[in-house]
Amino acid sequence: VCDLTCCLFFCASIMELAYVCEWEKRPKSTHCPSIPLVCSWSCRNLVAFSTDLKNDDDDKDVSHMIHIIDTEHPWDVYSINSGHTEVISCLEWDQSGSRLLSADGDGQIKCWSMSDHLVNSWESVLSSSVDGDPIVALSWLHNGVKLALHVEMSGSTNFGEKFSRVKFSPSLTLFGGKPMEGWLAVTVSGLVTVSLLKPGGTLLTASESLCRLRGRVALADIAFTGGGNIVVAATDGSSSSPVQFYKVVVSVVSEKCRIDTELLPSLFLRCTTDPLRREKYPAVTHLKFLTRENSEQVLLCASNQSGSIVECWSLRKEGLPVNNIFQHRSPVVGEKQPTILKWRILTTTNDLERVSAVALPKLPISISNTDLKVASDTKFCPGLGLALAFHDGSIQILHRLSLHTMGVFYGSSSSAQRPGDESTIKRQRAAGPALHFKALQFSWTSLALAGVDNHGKLHMLRVSPSMGQVLEMNTTLRHLLFLLEYCMVTGYDWWDVLLHVQPSMVHNLVEKLHEEYMRQNQALQQVLATRIVAVKASLCKLSTATAARACDFHAKLLLIAISATLKSLLRPHVLNTPDKSPGDRLTEICAKNTDTDIDKVMINLKTEEFVLDGPPLQSLQQLIQWVGDFVLYLLANLPNQGSMVRPGFGFMRDGASLGMLREMLVMIRIWGLLKPGCLPTFTATSDSQDNMQLLFRLLTKLWLCSRDDGPPQDPDESLIDECCLLPSQLLVPSMDWLPVNDGVIVKLQGKHPLRLQFGKASSLPGAGTTAPLEVFTRCGCVTMLRSPNKTNAMKQWEQRWIKNCLCGGLWRRIPNYLFTKHEHPEISSEKQIKFHQHSASVYHFHITTSRSQSVDKGTQHLVIWN
Repeated sequence: VCDLTCCLFFCASIMELAYVCEWEKRPKSTHCPSIPLVCSWSCRNLVAFSTDLKNDDDDKDVSHMIHIIDTEHPWDVYSINSGHTEVISCLEWDQSGSRLLSADGDGQIKCWSMSDHLVNSWESVLSSSVDGDPIVALSWLHNGVKLALHVEMSGSTNFGEKFSRVKFSPSLTLFGGKPMEGWLAVTVSGLVTVSLLKPGGTLLTASESLCRLRGRVALADIAFTGGGNIVVAATDGSSSSPVQFYKVVVSVVSEKCRIDTELLPSLFLRCTTDPLRREKYPAVTHLKFLTRENSEQVLLCASNQSGSIVECWSLRKEGLPVNNIFQHRSPVVGEKQPTILKWRILTTTNDLERVSAVALPKLPISISNTDLKVASDTKFCPGLGLALAFHDGSIQILHRLSLHTMGVFYGSSSSAQRPGDESTIKRQRAAGPALHFKALQFSWTSLALAGVDNHGKLHMLRVSPSMGQVLEMNTTLRHLLFLLEYCMVTGYDWWDVLLHVQPSMVHNLVEKLHEEYMRQNQALQQVLATRIVAVKASLCKLSTATAARACDFHAKLLLIAISATLKSLLRPHVLNTPDKSPGDRLTEICAKNTDTDIDKVMINLKTEEFVLDGPPLQSLQQLIQWVGDFVLYLLANLPNQGSMVRPGFGFMRDGASLGMLREMLVMIRIWGLLKPGCLPTFTATSDSQDNMQLLFRLLTKLWLCSRDDGPPQDPDESLIDECCLLPSQLLVPSMDWLPVNDGVIVKLQGKHPLRLQFGKASSLPGAGTTAPLEVFTRCGCVTMLRSPNKTNAMKQWEQRWIKNCLCGGLWRRIPNYLFTKHEHPEISSEKQIKFHQHSASVYHFHITTSRSQSVDKGTQHLVIWN
């Protein structure tokens, strides 16, 4: 008993409740959990789950709802009346995390996608059906992209060694090897149905029986092989029946979908062959492949009314025994012993409480004996455990192969939380069935666990990367850094990693992340250039000491975007030009020419490459104005460069960003000669002063102190003196705002779980009753859904952000009620505005210098608010 108590005490910190989000309490609750309740977590940290909504007038009239929440703002739920006529049995996100499949008990399958790339606007664009045949398993076809994560190489400086691309064939390919999109489902009558998305947008569907003699399929799961085949595991629900496995091959022949199936080796549960347990667990309640990309390991759970047992099986190749007659025969050269595939049990648990839900990790780590030893040595545990939820409200994390308990979480209603408290047990019996989880899902880094309970409430749990082991700070930082790098390489959202970052870790994580990034080759650095800036910004948001750096990182994202847009407008004067583009030549000349006179630098350029029509230049004036204001702001704050709490500090020694600003000033100077109206406007004390010349001269002096090809130097006294005079020569724009932390991630650092309510942002501790606009945004970027500006230059700018904000966040439509005529008379209710939410986003500098100006100009193109 003492050993058990110590074990539970040691493992108790492996899981901690972060927050609970529940529905509004009404005298007569209309929300009720569906049976079965399903949940799915996308790689963009969107969680979808189902409930049923009863009609107030008629309890028999039930709507089957799908709810989609962003984990950073869980109260901001988007609920879809799915239109399914029966209970939703499956929810599946695609590999990009932007499309969702739903299936029901009537054989209907619907594909949901974002309308206008808005996370709170979804529409069903495609559907298929097997009328009257309930769906028991559902999956997208594999696209052939598989990344392996090598824990043993976590200390390597090369991302290619830490994360390698695995050779994996798509389920189906088009001409040229491009993977074909579609989905596959298994029905209760033993039918497999495939829907293929043709390039034109139409569906190609086909159905086929899993075997010649169709039978009832109570549970099924789908996995993929590296050769492009699909494996389906199926059982009729009885533990005494075999678990059957089928190979499914999908092909397209003469514009028709063809499905071929083949029976694979089957297995019988160990508990049915054990005389002591033969009749104890009559039903198979859970059947799961350990991963979707590994069809050779399967997890089975058999249950009765009060308990369960879990078994883990592996498919192995074994030698076929040879009859004694042939034992003494001389073997032929090159002849191999015949082999056979056979399922072997890896391990089984003891008798458990009744299992209500199972969650499997998505992190693609290898689980060979060597890798398990590496995990033991490095104390890196994400992806090693699977989660079981029980009817007493508790959750256990078990090792995915050995099935030994790694940690336990006791729910608030679990009687096991206080083993000796009899009054608690009596209260629970009197109140009815205990609160328990009906659906569980791991995040994509396995550092968070989402559960939906039998009351329809969403619970978010932290899962320790060390599984509760006490680690040194450097080891913890290395693990978090490794997972942040994995998210950068894959493009996955990293909100669940931020759950484990404390304010004291932020500075070290940002510095180490930058060091690792700078060690990569130039090509990879270009691919990850904006992604790493977004990650740094989200980290800096977590600490008040680094909040100003978050402003700098978001300003750098905007700077990179504007630079790329302006350079892309340049066209070579002669078609047969050298390999370098006009933008590359501009960068090269500005890097070599250190003259502080902007006109002398401009002479070395081919000005004919900068010739643009008038309308594009005029439409870009907002971006040009931001560049001018930002340069002025940086230079005016140079005397305060010792203050890290002021935005702009990160640019003072950033030679690359200063060089980028210098290049854009040269471009703007040339365009100003063609069309003076596109130049940035400054409020100056002298009309005769050349403002562009002044800013370029001071910026060049600052840039020379921090060039990459030489040691950094401190600005000389004369430069600081001139910058001190700037506020008396030009009106300096106010860009000195700190980010607004409105999401849950900052509130969770105190380790106290939050109680939230769907639809009410004011339920967040510290939020007011009247929520301003900032409560609904993460980085504050606001734009019109459809801009009235029709110039090609502005279309090119807006096309960059049609799917995501510049920090990678998803767009969200702003409700009209947020904009009253009293507060924002410039915005009519007819105009559609969108903003975005993202865990990596904190703050943007204004394109214009005041809120009223930004709204006025934003009606033409873009609005950016703090």
